[in-house]
Amino acid sequence: MKEVLLPELAESVVEGEILKWLVQEGDTIVLEQPLCEVMTDKVTVELPSPVAGVLSRRLAGEGDVVAVHAAIALIDETGGAAAAPAPAATAPAPAAAPLSTQAQEEREQVGGSIVEAGHLQKGADDDSTSLFKAFSSDEKVQVQGLGARQPAAPAAPTQPTRADGRVLAVPAARQLARELNLDLTQVRGSGPNGRIRVSDVLAHQGINQGQAAATQTAAPAPAQAAQPAAAPAKAPAAGGMPVAPVQYRTPKGYEHLEDRVPLRGMRRAISNQMQASHLYTVRTLTVDEVNLSRLVEFRARVKEDAAAAGVKLSYLPFIFKAVAVALRKFPSLNTSFDEATQEIVQKRYYNIGMAVATDAGLTVPVLKDVNHKSVFDLAREVSDLAVRAQGGKLQADELAGSTFSVTNIGSIGALFSFPIINVPDAAILGIHSIQKRPIVDEYDNIVVAHMMYLSLSFDHRLVDGAEAARFCKEVIRLLENPDRLMLEAM
Repeated sequence: MKEVLLPELAESVVEGEILKWLVQEGDTIVLEQPLCEVMTDKVTVELPSPVAGVLSRRLAGEGDVVAVHAAIALIDETGGAAAAPAPAATAPAPAAAPLSTQAQEEREQVGGSIVEAGHLQKGADDDSTSLFKAFSSDEKVQVQGLGARQPAAPAAPTQPTRADGRVLAVPAARQLARELNLDLTQVRGSGPNGRIRVSDVLAHQGINQGQAAATQTAAPAPAQAAQPAAAPAKAPAAGGMPVAPVQYRTPKGYEHLEDRVPLRGMRRAISNQMQASHLYTVRTLTVDEVNLSRLVEFRARVKEDAAAAGVKLSYLPFIFKAVAVALRKFPSLNTSFDEATQEIVQKRYYNIGMAVATDAGLTVPVLKDVNHKSVFDLAREVSDLAVRAQGGKLQADELAGSTFSVTNIGSIGALFSFPIINVPDAAILGIHSIQKRPIVDEYDNIVVAHMMYLSLSFDHRLVDGAEAARFCKEVIRLLENPDRLMLEAM
C-alpha cells in the first residue's frame, strides 16, 4: 500500500487545503493522473498520483487543511480489490501526521519565522500551520470564555523541544502565553509534532481557571489565610492578540434566515493575511492628492504608440515607476521587519505587489524589478498578471517577494480608502478615482483639474510619519511632471 503525501508545493508553503477530490475510493488510477485539487496560501494546483493502482482510501476530506508531508490517501499498487473505504469524517486528522526524520530536521534548521507576500514562511517556530489558524473555522477547539472548558486535569505533558531546548510553539502562542503568564512546558500541543497552537494555550488556561474555581468552592480557606483570587486574564491592548475568539450568536427567531459557510479556500487565505497585518503591524495612514492633468495629456499623446506596440496603456505603469523612483529616495518604505530575529530587512530591489480583485477574492501578484522595466514593459505585465489572476492561473513565485504594494481602489469608483498593509511589506499605497474638480492654480485662477487621492498605509515601527509624507510628495511630484518621471525612471 502506497501512502500519498502532500508535497511541498512551493517554497515556504507548509500546509494545503483539499478543495476537491477528482477520483473516488475504489477507482483505478494511472501514474500522474490528477487525484485532487489542493489550495495553498499561494496557488491552487492539481496533485498527480505518484503511482498507478487503485485508490484504496482517502485520508483527508474536501475542506480539510493538512500539513506538508502528511498522508492524504492510500493507493493499492497491486491493482487488486480496494480496501473497504472509510468516511473522510472518521479519518485520522492529517495535520497531526508525523513528519519523516529528515523533513523534521530540515525544518528545524530553518531559522526564524516571517510572513512573506501574504504567506507564512516556515521556520523553527512554525513549520506546520499559519500563525493565525487557531482563529479560523476549521479549528476544532471552540472557546466561549477562559473558564468554559473544565475537563479533568491532565498530567503535566512532556513537551517536544527544539535543538535550543525551547518548547515547540507557534510565535502567536508564545506571545499569548507571555500575556497570560503561562509556562508553555505545561501546555499540551495539538499541532504536528506536538507543536503548541494558540487554541492549546486558550484551552489550557480554561482548564486552570476551572480547577481553581472548583478548589475554591470545595474547600475555602480561613479568612485570615485566604489567598486573593486569580484575576481573570485581561484582553491585551488594541491591536494585540485576542484572548479568545468571539462566538457569534444568532438572534432568537432568525435561525431560519441564516446560512453558515466554512471559511475555506481563498477567503481563508485572505482572512489569515488580514489578521497577520492587524496583529503584526502598527498601521498608520497619511493622505494626499495629486493633480494628474499633465499625466492625462501625456498618456493621450502616447496611447497610439502603445496600441501600435500591442500595449494597453493604463495609468498603473506610470504610478509603479513613480513609486520605484520614490522608494530609492526613501528606503525605509522598502523594508520589512523580521519578528523572529527583531531585525529590519533593508532591500535594494523594487518588487511592487498589485492587488487584484477576483471572483474568488483578493490576490496580490508581484511585478518584479520595476526599476529596470519600461512603462510599456510594465503595461504588458500588468495586463498579463491581471488576466491570469482572474483565471486562477498564477504561479506561486508570481505571488511572492513584494517589497511594496499598490491597490487600485479607484478602478471600481472608490473615492477614498484605508488600505491594509500586505505583510511583510512596510507600506501600501491606495490610488483612487480620477475626478475632475475645480482647484486654484499657481496664478490664483480657478481651473478644472484631474485630481486623485492617495492614501498611504505604513508600519509606524519602520517608517516615521514625516518620511511617509515626503515619500507621498515625491510620488506626487513625479506624477504631476510625467516628462521628469520618464527621465528619472531611466
